[in-house]
Amino acid sequence: MEILGYSMEQVYFFVLVLMAAGTFLYLFFGDVTEAIGEGIPFLHPTLVLAFVTLTSATGFFLEWLTDLNSWIILIASLLIAGILDMLIYFFVLIPMASAEVSLAYTDEQLAGQVATVIIPIPADGYGEILIETVNGNLAKRATGLENEDIDYGKTVLVVEVEDGTFYVKEYEPIKI
Repeated sequence: MEILGYSMEQVYFFVLVLMAAGTFLYLFFGDVTEAIGEGIPFLHPTLVLAFVTLTSATGFFLEWLTDLNSWIILIASLLIAGILDMLIYFFVLIPMASAEVSLAYTDEQLAGQVATVIIPIPADGYGEILIETVNGNLAKRATGLENEDIDYGKTVLVVEVEDGTFYVKEYEPIKI
């Protein structure tokens, strides 16, 4: 079978090269098209590019390796690409969409964390605490919740955060 004087093998290869260029461009300008996939998830640009690329690649190889009818090859290519596209959607895109996007945090998110006093906190004054997180260690300005003295090395609980100041009290773990 031919389309506009080109064999199907040439058509599949041309589409494959065109989709490779489209995928390369999508790497750089994908954020512009990201809103398209929000309303209808199966029209997500990643899925459309993957579907057309897989269809053309499968069609090219089947035309090249077999003597099957071009219509059978086209149908088989569409089915294979559809199945692989669904696998990409359910096992790659959905898990990546629910993954944590950023390692950034706000001071307010640190309330409830346990920390260690690294500069003693005087009554009616400020000291410094060290909070160990997954992202690393954070040193923050702190004061006693009830304006009490807290010595160096004590374990404290961050009760609240206000204007960059952490209000803490001594932490006493429950012993069972």
